[in-house]
Amino acid sequence: MKIKYLIFFLICGFYANAQQAFSLKEAVQYGIKNHLTVKNAELDIVGAELTIKQIKASGMPQINGQFQYTYNAIIPTQLIDAKNFDPNAPDGAVTKFKFGVPWAGQAGVGLNQLIFDATWLVGLKAAPVYRELAQKGVTNSKITVAENVAKAYYSVLVAEERSKILDLNIARIDSLIKEMKVMNQQGFIEKIDLDRLEVQRNNLVTEMQKVKNLVLLSKTLLKFQMGMKLEEPIILKDKLSEMDITPLTMLQYQAVDYGNRIEYSTLMVQRKLSELDMERTVKGAIPKVSFSGSLGAGHSNTRFNPFERWFGSSALTLGVQIPIYDSGLRKIQLQQQRIAITKIDQSALLLRESFDMQAESANISLKNGLESLTVQKRNLDLAQEVIRVTKIKYQSGTGSNIEVVNAESALKEAQTNYFAALYDVLIAKVDLDKAMGKLLSE
Repeated sequence: MKIKYLIFFLICGFYANAQQAFSLKEAVQYGIKNHLTVKNAELDIVGAELTIKQIKASGMPQINGQFQYTYNAIIPTQLIDAKNFDPNAPDGAVTKFKFGVPWAGQAGVGLNQLIFDATWLVGLKAAPVYRELAQKGVTNSKITVAENVAKAYYSVLVAEERSKILDLNIARIDSLIKEMKVMNQQGFIEKIDLDRLEVQRNNLVTEMQKVKNLVLLSKTLLKFQMGMKLEEPIILKDKLSEMDITPLTMLQYQAVDYGNRIEYSTLMVQRKLSELDMERTVKGAIPKVSFSGSLGAGHSNTRFNPFERWFGSSALTLGVQIPIYDSGLRKIQLQQQRIAITKIDQSALLLRESFDMQAESANISLKNGLESLTVQKRNLDLAQEVIRVTKIKYQSGTGSNIEVVNAESALKEAQTNYFAALYDVLIAKVDLDKAMGKLLSE
C-alpha cells in the first residue's frame, strides 16, 4: 500500500513539474529572465564594458617586438660624382657604388606610452555614461517584454473564461433539450421547436471549438512572449473571477513623471554623450604628449650567417603633437554636434508631449472601458434573468420556443460583449501603466 502511495505522489510531482504554472507577475519575471531580446540587450552591456576597457587600454603602455631577416638579391646601386674621389675627373663623370650587403637583419622591441591626451581623458569621462546607455537598453527591452506578456496573459484568461461559459451554456441547452424531448414525445410541443434548440446547440458547439482553438493560440503567443519553448505546457494561476477591478475605478489621473519613461531617460543619456563628443572635439586643439623607446640590433653580412655581426641600437623619443591649422575642420564638427544636441532637445520636447497625450488617452480609455464593463455586466445579468424567466414560461406553457432561442442568443451576445469589455479594461490598465512609466517595477 505504501508503494502505491509513493508511486501516486511521484506521478503527481512529475505532472506538476511538467505543467508549469504562472501567475501574471511570475510570467512577467520569467519573460524578463528568458526572452532573447532581453538577453541580447544584456550582451550589449558586456559589449559596452569591453569598449570601456578598450578605451582605457589605448592610453596604457603599448609594447611590440619585431624581427626580420632579409636577403637582398640585387643590391641597390647609387651614382656619386666622380670628383669626390678624383678631382681631375671630367665634369659629369660618375662612379657607381653598391650600398649594402646581401644579408641583413633587424630585431628589437619598442615601447609607446601616451603621456597626455585631452581627448583620451574625455573618453574616460564618457565611460560611465556609455555603460548607463547600455543599461537603459536592457530596461527598455524588459518593459517591452512585460507589456507583451501582460497583454498575452490577459488574452488567455479571457479566452479560458469564455470557454467555461460556453460549456455552461451547452450544458444548460442539453438539459433543456432533454426536457423538451420528453415533452415532444408526450405531444406537448412540435418537433420544430426541438430542432430550433438543436440548431442553437450546434452553433454553440462550433463556437466552443473556435474558442478552444483561440485558447491554444493565445497560450502559444503567451509562451512566445515569455521566451518559453512552444511545445511546453503552461497553466495560468490567476483567474478572471479572482481579479478585483474596483481599485481601477478609483484611479486618479496624475501628471507623467518623464524621468520614469525609459525613452526619455535614454534620450537624456544620449544627450550627455553628445555633449562629451563636443568636449572631445574642443579638446582636440590641445597638444598631445607621448613617449616612445626602442631597443634592438641590426645585422649586415656578405654571407648567410644570422649569428654574427649584430650591432645594437637604442632610441628614446619624447613627442609633442601641436595642432596648428586644420582648415576649419574642428569648427565644422562643432557646428554639426551643436545641431545634434538641438535635435535631441527638440526630440525630448516632442517625447514629453507624446507622453502626456498617451497618459491622457490611456486614462480616458480606462474610464470608458470601466463604464462599458458596468453596462455589459448589467446586460449580462439581465440576459441571465431573461433566459431563466423565459424557460419557466415555456415549461409552463405560457411562452414560445422562439422566445427561448432568442433569449439564448441574447445571453451569448451579452457574454461576448462582457468579456470584450473586460479585456479592453485590462489592456487599458496595461497601457496606462506604460504611459505613466510604472509597467516594470524592479
